[in-house]
Formats: sequence, structure tokens, C-alpha cells
Amino acid sequence: MAEFRIERTTPLSPDVAWQRLTDWEAHAAYVPFTTLTVTTPPPTRVGTTFVARTGLGPLGFDDVMHVVRWEPPDAAGPVAAGRCRLAKRGRIVSGWAEIEVGPWAGGCRVVWRGEVRPRGIPSVFRPVVARSARWLYGRVLDGLLGP
Repeated sequence: MAEFRIERTTPLSPDVAWQRLTDWEAHAAYVPFTTLTVTTPPPTRVGTTFVARTGLGPLGFDDVMHVVRWEPPDAAGPVAAGRCRLAKRGRIVSGWAEIEVGPWAGGCRVVWRGEVRPRGIPSVFRPVVARSARWLYGRVLDGLLGP
């Protein structure tokens, strides 16, 4: 188990940031050797499932994710923050991820927290896995929130 937390601020509104961050297929553009397929019909909601396939040719693995919490931001409501929680239930990688967007001076703040449990990796390597996860998910955040 390796836990990580990434925080970014952006001039985007919480709604626009949410739309970009929950465009699941778009994540694959920032994860090397990965394609992503949503396996349930739109719109995204609790129960939505998608699969990130990482590999080269026939060698690879599937990272299966399920949306278990879905609360889009509502600028007109009492709380403009949005929260989404994903359960990672792949055979190789399990864990969870949580994305939160909320208003911030001149835009919004995004917090991405998670726990990654790669099968077969000894706990002594937990710090390396956490750093790798921060790098990878930071790359995804920067790409999706960028211009």
C-alpha cells in the first residue's frame, strides 16, 4: 500500500476542471503505453466502470476502476466543491483514488489523493511506489488542467 496526495491550483472554474478531470478517456494521453475504455454507458455516475490497459503488444495489464462516489460541483448550490472516488479493482493494481475540486482565489483547487497497491511488490518499496504514483498522477493533472 502506497498513499499519495497531489494538489494543484488552476484558473479554471471548478466546473470546467471537473469536466476535464472526469473525461476518463482523456487520462490515457498522459499515461505512457495506456489506453482507456469506459465499459458502462454515459453519463458517469456511481457504478460507472472503466479499464486502463497498460502494456506493449500482448504484454500488459488492466487497471479496472469503478466510480463509488459521484458528487459534481454545483456553483449554484450551497457547496461548489465536487468529489469523485474510484475503487481500483484490477488483478495487478488495487487501491483507490479520490478527486476533489473546489473554488479557490481566481479559479479552483484540485486535490487528488489515493492509495496504490501493486500486487507482488514488497512493502519495503512503498516509498518508491508512492513517488511514482505522485509523478504519474501529477502528470495527468497537469495535462488535463493545462491550456
